[in-house]
Amino acid sequence: MQAGQGRLMSALPEYAAYAVRYATTQRRSLDNFLTRNDLHDGPMALDFYFWLLRGHGRNIVVDTGFSAASARARNRRFLLTPCDALAALGLGAGDIGDVVLTHLHYDHAGNLDLFDRATIHVQEAEMAYATGRCMCFAPLRHFFSADDVAALVRQVYAERVRFHDGSAALAPGVELHRIGGHTPGLQIVRVHTARGWVVLASDALHYRRNLADDNPFPAIYNLGDMLHGYERLRAMASTEDHIVPGHDPEVARRYPEAAPGIYRLDFDPQGE
Repeated sequence: MQAGQGRLMSALPEYAAYAVRYATTQRRSLDNFLTRNDLHDGPMALDFYFWLLRGHGRNIVVDTGFSAASARARNRRFLLTPCDALAALGLGAGDIGDVVLTHLHYDHAGNLDLFDRATIHVQEAEMAYATGRCMCFAPLRHFFSADDVAALVRQVYAERVRFHDGSAALAPGVELHRIGGHTPGLQIVRVHTARGWVVLASDALHYRRNLADDNPFPAIYNLGDMLHGYERLRAMASTEDHIVPGHDPEVARRYPEAAPGIYRLDFDPQGE
């Protein structure tokens, strides 16, 4: 470590980080990994999360989940609304100053109209993808909600969207990094906490096992970018235990519960 680097690190703000488990579904385990060699088929839960960062006068929501109507349409078990989750932590939607959309799939970009005071952060490449010619193909647009994308377009016209191209500092101790792979403009959030740098991987990493085995979740736009993304996740986090997957039920089992369905990611995970 260079002289002064430790002092610089300690001067960074430390944020509380929460994962909100708002829905769940069951899949076949084989369907969660690109390479199926040596995998046994069977039921495997896939949980849906969004995230909240709090500290130093900021409340930042990372992704906005889907609505109860979308849950019914896609046969998802809905557990918790964004408003109920925020209320459990003493917040309302109007207290959120920034919303980061990691990407625009239906389970990450719904409910935008709730956050009418927030600046919305999205990668320019993701907006181009969700509104461009790739959406002419049913297998690609299957993961999107036209209503959600249209809601974001309305926010662009209302001058509430900030576009990013690559990496950006949202605030001291909160960074955005474009990873791609799962979608062209997928971005992750790196946040400085009391236990070090935590990486909210979103769909750059669905399950811990995807990373451990270098065996991605099979919803992929660019496989090379996804695999290189694993290397970047490892480099950005203090340890692999500081990387938080986007859909893994292990998040709810390993991190302490702050309120029903809400988990503290700035605390060390427990066990395996």
